[in-house]
Amino acid sequence: MNQKQNPNKTIALNRRATFDYFVEERFEAGIALQGWEVKSLRAGKVQLDQSYVIVKENQVFLLGGLITPLQTASTHIHPDPTRTRKLLMHRREIDRLVGSVERKGYTLIPLSLYWKGKNVKLEVGLAKGKKDHDKRSTEKDRDWQRQKQRISKNL
Repeated sequence: MNQKQNPNKTIALNRRATFDYFVEERFEAGIALQGWEVKSLRAGKVQLDQSYVIVKENQVFLLGGLITPLQTASTHIHPDPTRTRKLLMHRREIDRLVGSVERKGYTLIPLSLYWKGKNVKLEVGLAKGKKDHDKRSTEKDRDWQRQKQRISKNL
């Protein structure tokens, strides 16, 4: 299998997250999945762009994560592609997230979904939203880095 060669294989990235937010801290969380969802993840049929993470009653949930069911899914199962999925984290981490989200005005966003051995993990970021001028400066810095790469490559 391919997983023996690369144990931390990325399934999906949320590229929009670093554009819209300043990610200050990252957490690793397990995710409770059904069988058809794991098969779809192996086929790469997942999107994290419109999803977000909430803390409700001292539990953490992923909302809006789209896992498209395969056509070969069983006929007696009616899969819901955007169902709410429970995230598995330690109590100390959850308590810390609750404090940051409620008191300091942070938000929780999914950053990436990946295999860790045979388990699926979700990287959750504790982030603050960017203003428009922050986004412009980030874009300007990125363009400058690209130009520096081109200049150094031509020398």
